[in-house]
Amino acid sequence: MKVDAGLMGGLAEVPHRIAELEAAGYDGAITAETSHEPFFPLLLAAEHSTRIELMTSIAVAFARSPMILANLAHDLNAYSKGRFVLGLGSQIQPHITKRFSMPWSHPAPRMRELILAMRAIWACWYEGRKLEFRGEFYTHTLMTPMFTPLDTKYGQPKVFLAAVGPLMTEVAGETADGMIAHAFTTERYLRGVTLPALERGLAKSGRKRSDFQLAFPAFVVTGANEKDWMDQRTSVCKQIAFYGSTPAYRPVLELHGWGGLQTELNSLSKQGQWDKMGGLIDDKILEAFAIVGTPDEVVPKLKSRYGDAVDRVTLTLGFGAKASAKELIAKLHG
Repeated sequence: MKVDAGLMGGLAEVPHRIAELEAAGYDGAITAETSHEPFFPLLLAAEHSTRIELMTSIAVAFARSPMILANLAHDLNAYSKGRFVLGLGSQIQPHITKRFSMPWSHPAPRMRELILAMRAIWACWYEGRKLEFRGEFYTHTLMTPMFTPLDTKYGQPKVFLAAVGPLMTEVAGETADGMIAHAFTTERYLRGVTLPALERGLAKSGRKRSDFQLAFPAFVVTGANEKDWMDQRTSVCKQIAFYGSTPAYRPVLELHGWGGLQTELNSLSKQGQWDKMGGLIDDKILEAFAIVGTPDEVVPKLKSRYGDAVDRVTLTLGFGAKASAKELIAKLHG
């Protein structure tokens, strides 16, 4: 199991942070498109590292065209000598239409076409094929030598796709090199919904599960003392409640018979009652979504729950355990 960690902080902090992560033995460093742009930090990270993989987790796909994404991914992959992973996500409709002012329709078919369009662009650049992509949502038919990159030594970047529902999960299996499961995923949902949908997508592309990577950003509640533990529990409960308020994620709760909780969380979110929302996440719900235990229990519990199902996890290690982060990573690798 590979282990990834977040590349947090401002741009000025990236060189120090990436050096720490690489020295500790992490396999990947990830950025997210939240309050900052996700690609710039990875350019700095590429400059100040040699081994660690660099991934957006996620960049919002529908905020950009396939050509823009193809260029960004190519440049980062070439500069990092093949270490870049383009992690994409659809986001939800209000963000695409109201925050990014971009069109929204049929997210799974649109995402499938966006990834195929990028691959057609890369095939033009790396294999010399004529660019002739015509789809329902995207059309790319013009490419001249002036706009064709020459630094193609490291080939196409890997593409990971974030997914929750079965339709987007199938798209990931069919078109991507890996999938980023949502943190708002329980073991029951992962095994009962995600993995079967992923297998259907892989079958469409004629590939096996071993040809594909499944990444999982794990919620963890632990701490070196009672205060740290309670602070982390409160934070994770608020995060679970925030995701649970989203209608698109309701099926995860419904699988456990908690569909009514989504309605209540959604109503409270519209009132701005964020603290009250977190209070609705009881221990049973928390245990379903998070690894909960002492610092030295986290890695064994993580391996027991997901070791045979996922290929890489995102979490920050150390958190007061007796073993160092490097030792904990080695245990997850084993």
